[in-house]
Amino acid sequence: MRFKPVAATFIGKGKAEELSEMVENYHATVVIFDHAISPVQERNIERIVQCRVLDRSGLILDIFAQRATSSEGKLQVELAQLKHLSTRLVRGWTHLERQKGGIGLRGPGESQLETDRRLIGTRIKTLTGRLDKVEAQRSLRRRARHRTPIPTVSLVGYTNAGKSSLFNAITGSDVLVEDNLFTTLDATMRRVELPGFGPIVLSDTVGFVRQLPHTLVAAFHSTLEEVTSATCLLLVSDVSDPDHLELGYHVQQVLDEIGAKDIPIIHVYNKIDLTGDAVKTIQYSGQQANGQQRVDKIWLSAETGAGVELVQQALAALLSQGHRYYLFNLKPQAGALRSKLFQRCEVINEEVDESGAITMKVKMQPAVRGWLESQQQYDGLWDEIADAATDVEIDGIIEGMTDGMTIK
Repeated sequence: MRFKPVAATFIGKGKAEELSEMVENYHATVVIFDHAISPVQERNIERIVQCRVLDRSGLILDIFAQRATSSEGKLQVELAQLKHLSTRLVRGWTHLERQKGGIGLRGPGESQLETDRRLIGTRIKTLTGRLDKVEAQRSLRRRARHRTPIPTVSLVGYTNAGKSSLFNAITGSDVLVEDNLFTTLDATMRRVELPGFGPIVLSDTVGFVRQLPHTLVAAFHSTLEEVTSATCLLLVSDVSDPDHLELGYHVQQVLDEIGAKDIPIIHVYNKIDLTGDAVKTIQYSGQQANGQQRVDKIWLSAETGAGVELVQQALAALLSQGHRYYLFNLKPQAGALRSKLFQRCEVINEEVDESGAITMKVKMQPAVRGWLESQQQYDGLWDEIADAATDVEIDGIIEGMTDGMTIK
């Protein structure tokens, strides 16, 4: 029994010979290690077994390469592969140890290893530049969504947990669903009208995996930013997997690594149609929201649709925290502001009197309130607001509006 890996081959000499015999007996074409091995160890094992050797990171990258379909996904995968490859270049070009030099063909020239490093470095620089442009475009779209503060909900979870199936069940979309690892590599977004709340943006993201390679985290930075900027997360687990609790723990570790640990989470245990469990919810006892306990865990089946409505109800309850009711008295000439209120708030009631003045009762998110306060054309003072759960008339909130609007 060994307590640490062998420096040259990771496994001992006897196990290496045993592995070579198994490769020959089973006519294997590839050997996979569920562990990170060094480039030297990979080369030495390949010489012993006489076939291709992959470690955990290499296997994940190969799967990603097969699944990538969009241009952005292909760029991200290629960048991750090249960064992985750049650390694993070893001397295997002895017949090209030194090429001829430059002008006049003098000097030792450039070795093949140096040429490979230079070419890989040039390609990495090119891919990084192209992905920076994609990330800038994503940032523009993200800022545009924030200007109209609609909450974003991201589906996260271990690969093949059923995130895309749940995404389709909630949005009515037809995103590709397969019983394979990493079917989804690109963030897909849809606007959904959430019953009892209003519009939200639901995002389907790439599946996580334990010991996620750092090269993948870096390459998929723009995609993972959709998770870190979300209002809340739906952490989907495959309850039919006996190790789903451990896998959920690994997902939490990845969320911590990318800076998303403080975002509110609703745990969704999917595939109860495979286990015979019943649709059910568990309320979170540690926090009160508007006098009610919010749902923290949901058991459902995205395949059959059983329990999907519970996710919508739980999201509406969670996202409604902090909402307030306001009464707006708008003069007839304040039509532009009225239009913005319809875009940014949920209008509960609207009345128009004989003079054309408008009274609107709206439900507003804290982010929208901050936007309203930041408008330079307004000059008013905010008073304490009653909680949204009370659903009562609000007394004077803003005075001295400069564009023909008062708020009560």
